[in-house]
Amino acid sequence: MGLFRKKDGNKDTRTQDKGAQLVTVIEPKNVISEQFRTLRTNIEFAGASLETLQVIMFTSAEISDGKTTVSTNTAVTWAQAGKSVLYVDADMRRSTAQSTFRLANGHGLSTVLASAEQPKDIVQKTFVENLEVLTAGPTPPNPAELLNSKRMTSLIEWMRNNYDIVVLDVPPIMVVSDAQVILPLIDGVVLVAMMGKTLKFSMKRAVENLKLGDVKILGVVEQSNLKLENSGYTYGYGYQ
Repeated sequence: MGLFRKKDGNKDTRTQDKGAQLVTVIEPKNVISEQFRTLRTNIEFAGASLETLQVIMFTSAEISDGKTTVSTNTAVTWAQAGKSVLYVDADMRRSTAQSTFRLANGHGLSTVLASAEQPKDIVQKTFVENLEVLTAGPTPPNPAELLNSKRMTSLIEWMRNNYDIVVLDVPPIMVVSDAQVILPLIDGVVLVAMMGKTLKFSMKRAVENLKLGDVKILGVVEQSNLKLENSGYTYGYGYQ
């Protein structure tokens, strides 16, 4: 049974509907989980020259490239390593964290940015030790404007003061401007692509846009579809 089975036009909606597959939680000793731990280590190595590597953004060039599966599982591996981790669903247009971690989504990033709500009251604990989540919240009419606000700057500062690692899952950089507006606030970015799907032209443009933002590109993860077959997983990725 393929993880990205349900499709809406060119969009795979299974992850959005059911949440990301947390293989690192279900089968932490599986070879796939080890690949995610290797990815975590590679990210840390790539960011070794930075003054700080704390706020890390995961994005993609196109929709349904697997950025949420990669970002959630990588966040879990940091938590399993004893880090205090906050996973932020900053994709307020196609939120998934509430499904992945079985959380309420009536309040989240959108309500924190649009009101006087305090993040400490909205962040939720998960079934993964050391991992907390800020869901996206109700879909606002102006996601990019909220992410480009002074409130977002203050929120990122609060995150830095309260967590070892902050993982931001943001919309595809070639689809909307959400990712670009928060580039000045992050330490590095991981770009995710899907083998056999993501266009090379889109990836090239995505890298160019990220370089314009003067942000450290920590690497590119190129993955194949993650599948669940007879309780065994098949997964592949390349990192560069």
